[in-house]
Amino acid sequence: MVIALDFDGTVVTHEYPYIGEDIGAVPVLKELVAAGHQLILFTMRSGKLLDDALAWFERNGIELYAVNENPEQVSWTSSVKVHANMYIDDCALGCPIRFEDGVRRPFVDWKKVREILVYNRVIAE
Repeated sequence: MVIALDFDGTVVTHEYPYIGEDIGAVPVLKELVAAGHQLILFTMRSGKLLDDALAWFERNGIELYAVNENPEQVSWTSSVKVHANMYIDDCALGCPIRFEDGVRRPFVDWKKVREILVYNRVIAE
């Protein structure tokens, strides 16, 4: 599968323009890559702020397939929408989110995301 991921509030807490805190995405993202899935970072960050996000993935040993594009779709569409089989985004309807005391905005609940991925046989239990 090709999986598009938002960054702020999805992979880390909301701290834009800074890099937020860990919310448990790293082990799940590593499982997805190890299972052969391709991750596309799909974010509004650009310039140095995008470089900061990319450095986060590198520091955490998470391989990205692409950034803000799916290189394979150029042969069949000129749409700016990134083609993916799944999108994980804290603003997506139905994405499990978590609220914590003192945190201004909710963020993705990666424990529940993993449960959904296992249930749907995207990754092994």
